[in-house]
Amino acid sequence: MRTYSLLVLALSLFAMGQTSHAQGVDGIQTYLNDMSIRVKAASDPAEKRAILNRSFDVMAQALDKIEQSSLISSDDRTGLDSYRASLQENRDELAGVNGFDRVPDARLDAFADYSVQSLEQAAEKTVTISLVAALLIVIILILLV
Repeated sequence: MRTYSLLVLALSLFAMGQTSHAQGVDGIQTYLNDMSIRVKAASDPAEKRAILNRSFDVMAQALDKIEQSSLISSDDRTGLDSYRASLQENRDELAGVNGFDRVPDARLDAFADYSVQSLEQAAEKTVTISLVAALLIVIILILLV
């Protein structure tokens, strides 16, 4: 009977961990999708750029705060560094620096969609980000916004 109880407990914890990790990743995706919606709703290209820059800045601030946490493992730090690199590429492309051409004003809506897909794929590639890191990202994004 005790073995059965331990097995049920272990399976329950595993299931909750998977659900919580999915919620953390979903929170990041929700933030990115909201960014894209705000960009498309803006009519002025300068406002679109400001929304994108602000969103990228908030994501970078969240990553900075998380990396300072003692709760993050070295594997998480590696995953976060990879995610940060993808974020920086999007920032560079928007600004037209570090070998990228500046995104034309007429393409900002498409760039917002591209950024969402790019950062979501980066998050999927860095699945090594643990439940703790994913939930911390979501919490910090909520606090910063």
